[in-house]
Amino acid sequence: MKKRAQRSANGGNSSSGGACGPDGNGNGNSGVTTATPKYAAIDLGTNNCRLLVAVPEDNAFRVVDSYSRIVRLGEGLAGSGGLCEDAMRRTIEALKVCAGVMARQHVVRYRAVATEACRRGGNAPQFVARVREETGIELETVSCEGEVTLTFAGCRPLLDGDKSFGLVLDIGGGSSELMWIDQRDGEARVAAYHSIPEGVVTLAERYGGDCIGPALYEDIIADIASHLDRFSAVADADTATAAGDLTMLGTSGTVTTLGAMHLGLKRYDRTRVDGMVIDFDSIARLSRRLAEQDCATRSRNPCIGNDRADLVVMGCAILEAVCRRWPVGRMRVADRGIREGLLYGMIREDSPAAPGSVPPAGADGIRQSAN
Repeated sequence: MKKRAQRSANGGNSSSGGACGPDGNGNGNSGVTTATPKYAAIDLGTNNCRLLVAVPEDNAFRVVDSYSRIVRLGEGLAGSGGLCEDAMRRTIEALKVCAGVMARQHVVRYRAVATEACRRGGNAPQFVARVREETGIELETVSCEGEVTLTFAGCRPLLDGDKSFGLVLDIGGGSSELMWIDQRDGEARVAAYHSIPEGVVTLAERYGGDCIGPALYEDIIADIASHLDRFSAVADADTATAAGDLTMLGTSGTVTTLGAMHLGLKRYDRTRVDGMVIDFDSIARLSRRLAEQDCATRSRNPCIGNDRADLVVMGCAILEAVCRRWPVGRMRVADRGIREGLLYGMIREDSPAAPGSVPPAGADGIRQSAN
């Protein structure tokens, strides 16, 4: 089924050019034929609305436009069970900008997916219908397994292949996913996953987002640690860690922020952060520094800003809980995920003559932990 980028919109912070990154799997037809087809992918999470527009190039793709806005779609969801009007309005305005970018770029295929907030929200079907009516975008709510599959498809090129097993952590706004990667036969695949029903938005609403301090920070880490045994039930990460046979990859705004701080960047630079390695001691040191600061201080960090100052410490707590449980000592940082997985999938589907040109996104036979 072809999906159309039907309506234009004004405003928004989109950027042309951009570095090459992975993405894939969607449909769209603007009715305009170009020599090199352009694909678009939208990832609507609990906190962010993000768009990539790309063209196939070599064995991957090249990003030609992008857009990102913090919308906090999941604001108040944990308490109310539904998406609130203000959050839906903010999100629809951001999606109108995405529709305008896709129309301007003459996108021929797109896929737009929503994750945890729309999985949980009791009024999510009505919201999806409203998005279609007001923006022309066909929004698809993906399952947790679908989210895992797309995220790993996007991150997979960065996974170190020198260990038998991998652990991929994706810290979200409303949930956080742990993926167990089996690469013993040289072909990395998601063998199991566990979705922690906590993310930076839900934790910030529960614990507050200003000056956390050491004691409360430890309480939040303990809260997250209580969820990790369920992952161990489907993935033998303890044994792999003890044997020195586990590599770790992190993807989220928290992980990339800590990576940028570790590099001492004055402003965020994806080309330097994506693919870098950060050691666990640095993660702990930087996380504690942020936990002891108030929101105003954190917001002055150009790699954090006002919109994320109250959320980043919650992500640090999730990350530290995982690092303490499986102390492999280092983590590779990925500034990529669902959008890249979507793009890879679309390009693969449209290039049947070259099925090996992009990494497969399949995750057949995935084991899910009991929630």
